[in-house]
Amino acid sequence: MSVGNTANNNGVRYVHGATIAHFLTLPRLEIKSAPRKPTSMSRDFVNQICATFPNAEVNDPWGGGHDAWKIGEKMFACIGSVGNGVSVKCADVETAQMLIECGQAVRAPYFHKSWIRIPFETLDDDFLKQRLEISYSLVRAGLTKKLQATLGVWP
Repeated sequence: MSVGNTANNNGVRYVHGATIAHFLTLPRLEIKSAPRKPTSMSRDFVNQICATFPNAEVNDPWGGGHDAWKIGEKMFACIGSVGNGVSVKCADVETAQMLIECGQAVRAPYFHKSWIRIPFETLDDDFLKQRLEISYSLVRAGLTKKLQATLGVWP
């Protein structure tokens, strides 16, 4: 029993002078989250953004309706066949974990821990664009210098 909790001879529990039944009759507090910016995120929206990246190509490597966006045969974004979010690469596992812990993303199933999935229904367009650009840049920077030289300019 913790400090402040007591029980009388009838087995009724008291917490700081009030019975548990008292707490059960209190009105429920409604917690409201901050309003979110309206979003237009969808498979088509992600595909429109990714199509603007130099030399980015989309294919369905596993069949079944996946959209895997690649640069130089290396994936930087993937929408699963269910299509409820997009998986992108982060700079490291710590960045991915931070985004997951603060509610911006969830763990990307089937990918390395440095990948996150951004659910379509939870975030705004600007965050999605930023994460897609970061993922593209990370994967592009990991390509060979010879291949990078053939890809054209990227900020």
